[in-house]
Amino acid sequence: MNDILQFLGSIPWWGYLLFILALIAARDISQKKHTVQHNFPIIGHLRYFIESIGPEFRQYIVANNREELPFNRRQRSWIYASSKKENNFQGFGTDQDMYSAGYTFIKPALLPLKLPAGHPNLTNPYVCPSAKVIGEYHKRKQPYLPKSVINVSGMSFGSLSAAAIESLNKGAMKFGCYHNTGEGGVSAYHKNGADIVLNIGTAYFGVRDDDGNFVMEKLVKLCKDNPAIKMIELKLSQGAKPGKGGVLPASKLTKELAEIRHVPMGKDVISPASHSAFSNVPEMVDFIEKMAAATGLPVGLKSAVGKLELWEELADLMKKTGKGPDFINIDGGEGGTGAAPPSFADHVSLPFVYAFSSVYRIFQKRDLTDKLTFIGAGKLGLPDTAIMAFAMGVDIINVARESMISIGCIQAQVCHNNRCPSGVATQNKWLQAGIDPTLKSERFYNYVKTITKEILEICHACGYEHPSQFMMDDVDVAMGDNNRTQSLRTTYQYQKTPVKFEGFQKLLNSPYLGGKTSH
Repeated sequence: MNDILQFLGSIPWWGYLLFILALIAARDISQKKHTVQHNFPIIGHLRYFIESIGPEFRQYIVANNREELPFNRRQRSWIYASSKKENNFQGFGTDQDMYSAGYTFIKPALLPLKLPAGHPNLTNPYVCPSAKVIGEYHKRKQPYLPKSVINVSGMSFGSLSAAAIESLNKGAMKFGCYHNTGEGGVSAYHKNGADIVLNIGTAYFGVRDDDGNFVMEKLVKLCKDNPAIKMIELKLSQGAKPGKGGVLPASKLTKELAEIRHVPMGKDVISPASHSAFSNVPEMVDFIEKMAAATGLPVGLKSAVGKLELWEELADLMKKTGKGPDFINIDGGEGGTGAAPPSFADHVSLPFVYAFSSVYRIFQKRDLTDKLTFIGAGKLGLPDTAIMAFAMGVDIINVARESMISIGCIQAQVCHNNRCPSGVATQNKWLQAGIDPTLKSERFYNYVKTITKEILEICHACGYEHPSQFMMDDVDVAMGDNNRTQSLRTTYQYQKTPVKFEGFQKLLNSPYLGGKTSH
């Protein structure tokens, strides 16, 4: 034994290195799974290593400020700086190609709006309630006027970590915006004071029986036990994967998630592609009316957009019966915080501008736009895209990925493998332990304050008091043809129906602000 130890001690360090490399080379040559490693032992591993860190190289070294998708470096930097209360300005003019097709131009007035003495925005430049009361037209028992035009979009506990949900809810409570639960149900992390929009998907998580069927009594009890729930959103589909259900692998299912969703442990949690509570438009409208009657809350729809026949049928039925959703949330195909097959994420459903304009025109033809609140989602969480959406007819904007970025998301694009390095989109306890909800809630609060303030500043620059006053002729789009531009009205072939707006003070004095009272 001493001789062996003496021999091993006499071998230099590079001898051990050569031995290890020889073992790796022998393994590479003998395996048949990876051709590159077989044909190029040892150095073939570099190919897979470089491929694995390729996104990081492109993000931080190769790509320019305006090149990346879904959010380029300039957009992410603005959100980061805004959330940290740092300088979010840019110098030396724009670095965008203003002549490229699709570039938008917001038209300022010759003389900006001068706010009168006593105007709420003079003392609070961040206050901007929605201009429409949700549920008033259908005479719901508890109509709701959102306190903010910018709100948190549907992201489930399960898709996001507990710390991320808690951070967003606490920040939303501080600012006054609502927090959409996503289809994963109401968790303890949603109960930090913010208004809640309860999202109900095809699996009816939290309001289902053991077989996955919807149970009205559970919905009524949930709403009664949680008065912070101000609206119910029936999710038909989402931008990332319309017409395809989700899967939460059994390996990621914790006891806490199983209790919230009312699903058994040890099995994959599968969301069906379609609802079991209804199978056609009339049945869906009846389902909406039953939920509204049982809970007293406004009920709306969330959907991605493709074929328009059933939207036409829905609008016709609403016109005929006076029944139907109180709001419609259009999710653009470019949106989506959850994991999705590339074929769905890249090709199934229309992007927001085409989706929203198609649906809005259907309801406008039937004189229903003033009876509905329109919500938009899909990369609208930046001031310029928000203004474009308001001009097209959106009343409220939901932000998802932008709110994730504000609390630390670095766009690593690994939401689907439970290894989110920032702890935002993972159930890994170690990774999410890096999120301090006290700090991150302040970051989200700062972000939503800043975007609201800049939206209002653009409003004033264009001569308006509230973003609901924007019309489609206020925004031009570059067509990429002889440097020609044309208005949104000409591009999408409709003019938004003017929204009734009687001043900020009336909104702030509304008995329905924040769902304060009922009929």
